[in-house]
Amino acid sequence: MDGPDAPAGRRETMTAPEDIPGPLTRAAQAYRMRWKRRRLLFRAWRKRGELACVTPLRPVSKAAVLCLATVRNEAARLPFWLAHHRRIGVDRFLVVDNASDDGTRDLLAAQPDVALWETRASYRAARFGVDWLGWLARRHAAGHWVLTLDADELFVYPHWEERPITALAAELDRRRQPALGALMVELYPEGRLSGTPYRPGDDPVQALPWFDAGPYRARRQRPARNLWVQGGPRERVFFGDDPRRAPTLNKLPLVRWRGTHAYLNSCHALLPPRLNLAWEGPGDPRLSGALLHTKFLNTIVQRSADPDHRAEHFGDPARFGAYHDALAADPVLWHDRATRYEGWRQLERLGLMSSGGWT
Repeated sequence: MDGPDAPAGRRETMTAPEDIPGPLTRAAQAYRMRWKRRRLLFRAWRKRGELACVTPLRPVSKAAVLCLATVRNEAARLPFWLAHHRRIGVDRFLVVDNASDDGTRDLLAAQPDVALWETRASYRAARFGVDWLGWLARRHAAGHWVLTLDADELFVYPHWEERPITALAAELDRRRQPALGALMVELYPEGRLSGTPYRPGDDPVQALPWFDAGPYRARRQRPARNLWVQGGPRERVFFGDDPRRAPTLNKLPLVRWRGTHAYLNSCHALLPPRLNLAWEGPGDPRLSGALLHTKFLNTIVQRSADPDHRAEHFGDPARFGAYHDALAADPVLWHDRATRYEGWRQLERLGLMSSGGWT
């Protein structure tokens, strides 16, 4: 890359043309994906017994956009997270609190627009919370546009400062686009991770104003046809010797939810597989958004040293031990080609998201 305004990414095909499966193989893959989806729906149904309702969901209109999240010890982030997503027009928050001990549960229980469930069950054993949220989505959100987020993600989209998320949902309905793709734009400070203070209620983007404009790689995987985007500061700093192990940066966070939908891998992939075709990654001209990823607030250093946090957040914790050790060592992610975040129009100029002609 030659500068912050250079093209941000490129798309690759997962297989060479001669390796594209024939009709019988495609039919077999489709059959397996249908059964996979049914198994995931059944898992979510079984996991419902791990959830205890604290504050129930109040009635909502059919046009309401719902936000789903699983959280643990996020009392510092939640005040701004809630305020931002209220500002864009989220009507209700359906939140699972996973055994927080920092006041998160009480904070959420006091919010009039939050429906709260709690559990002490294993986050990892619930597919990192996906099973819990899958049940809540199926039970309460079918027919709604649903925004599924982590507490360290701020959702932005074209014209978000002036147009509510209901307008975005209406535009997606008009285009018959059942899901919206988004890149996780990973934000970081200029110095060491622990060096920038953060107070609850502050805008985390002010503490983490930098990001990598590129390069990003995108390719499709079979049989779910899910997208796989990699790049950004975590790959550059922690996985430079083996980029294939770097985190996945694409998500489908906003979906017109049906009871037969199931997230396959966090919000990175959906079933049925056709939903994964809603976005091709950086450079796709279709309407898309972004998730401002605020993972690298100063609290990340202490969390990364916590063995319980490590055990619950990776399918193979030992494999990522070196990564957590590096985070606990309080590194500097900034480099001389970092780009200061200026807003969604900047991301569109860089090809990281698109208004898709929505003016």
